[in-house]
Amino acid sequence: MNNKVKVLIGDDSAETGVSVANKLREKGMYAYTRRRDCGLILDSIKKDPPDVAVMDISSQNGDVISVMRAAGESGIKPPVFIITSAYDNEFIERQVMENGASKFLLKPYSADDLCTAINSSLGDRVNSFSDDMEVVVTDMIHQLGVPAHIKGYHYLRTAILYSIKDKTLLDSVTKLLYPTVADIYDTTSSRVERAIRHAIEIAWDRGNVDTLNSFFGYTVDTGKGKPTNSEFIALITDKLRLRYKSVLNTH
Repeated sequence: MNNKVKVLIGDDSAETGVSVANKLREKGMYAYTRRRDCGLILDSIKKDPPDVAVMDISSQNGDVISVMRAAGESGIKPPVFIITSAYDNEFIERQVMENGASKFLLKPYSADDLCTAINSSLGDRVNSFSDDMEVVVTDMIHQLGVPAHIKGYHYLRTAILYSIKDKTLLDSVTKLLYPTVADIYDTTSSRVERAIRHAIEIAWDRGNVDTLNSFFGYTVDTGKGKPTNSEFIALITDKLRLRYKSVLNTH
């Protein structure tokens, strides 16, 4: 699978769009151009969503704000939008930024300028994603019946978050994952292991069986015993990695 950053440039002119796309490819990105037409650009976004869409404020047959809104309402993961303009207009800049643009880039701009804007925009998305993921994991742990006042709750949440970011940690829970969590909380790996084990036992003994079964899809039978620490963490991690696969693969 190609993990290059995919950039749609809504300008197929030789002097701007094609030239910039070529230079972005030299920087390791997958860049391609489309005519400066809102309808065509939106169709392209829906059919094959890019990570980043670069559009000029003067694009024909529509307006960039409508394209951003339509992309957000289409059911796909919308791209990061970078809007370019030949005019330094504060009102226009505020309008596009308030309606979903990540950056407002003045023309003329170089490929380096655009590359910086792309990397910055994707960084903003990753930071936002990380914050959102912490909320998602916290909510899951609550649903599964792990009480927030015990140490294992915090260790478990951190273990899951780090495993989502780096799935190789699950290859060696004892040698990699526990020490990672232990360093964060200034404790030992064995204490992390015991605290997580205690948290899972509480969830399995006191949590709602229907919730546990619906969440795990009966991959762990409550009648046959509790899942191990690694099973529990891996199941949640895999579930979330599949749910947010597009964001994780891009970054």
